[in-house]
Amino acid sequence: MAQHTHTVSGDFDLTMDELRVVARYVVRHAEDVLPVFEQAVPDDPRPRAAIDAAWVFINGASRTRLQRVASFDAHRAARSAPSEAARLAARSAGDAAAAAYLHPIAQAGQVGHILRAGASAARIAEVEAGGDPAIGEALLERSRRLATPVLIDVLCRYPPAPGGSSRVARLMGTLDRSLRQAVDRPPGHTEASGADAHRREGTS
Repeated sequence: MAQHTHTVSGDFDLTMDELRVVARYVVRHAEDVLPVFEQAVPDDPRPRAAIDAAWVFINGASRTRLQRVASFDAHRAARSAPSEAARLAARSAGDAAAAAYLHPIAQAGQVGHILRAGASAARIAEVEAGGDPAIGEALLERSRRLATPVLIDVLCRYPPAPGGSSRVARLMGTLDRSLRQAVDRPPGHTEASGADAHRREGTS
């Protein structure tokens, strides 16, 4: 039982349950794009192992070396991937496993551990559609819908996402801004969105 209530502290607190919400959000994006990597590199099991490790934590187990090692391995797979889309897919899997160890420190770089997989999924969709930015924007809307109030609350403990020149960085900045703006929406709107998101999580 203690594993569910344990809190990690730094500039602020994060509970294990909050970390599981973050990991679930990341892993749903990572699972969507995993086939992109596996089609490009069918004999490399490391990204799938990272997703499996993320689910072990999400489903209630304590975070352990399993998530750390699986994350590192998936990021190594990303570095040797043969295409941008495959690289981003493997990195997203690594981010899913690493979400168990999101640091409670007020640094903008930590936002990437929460939102980079969503931005990467949007970018992969763009690449597969011949670079159409409208496709990426549509995927970001899905990411916004998947974000629960708990996820947004955790996000808002961190500074805004750092800027960057890459397309993934720009997409992540757009997603970050839109989720923070959700805090200022009328309560009825936010609560309805959150209820929908929780129902979706419950059916995964």
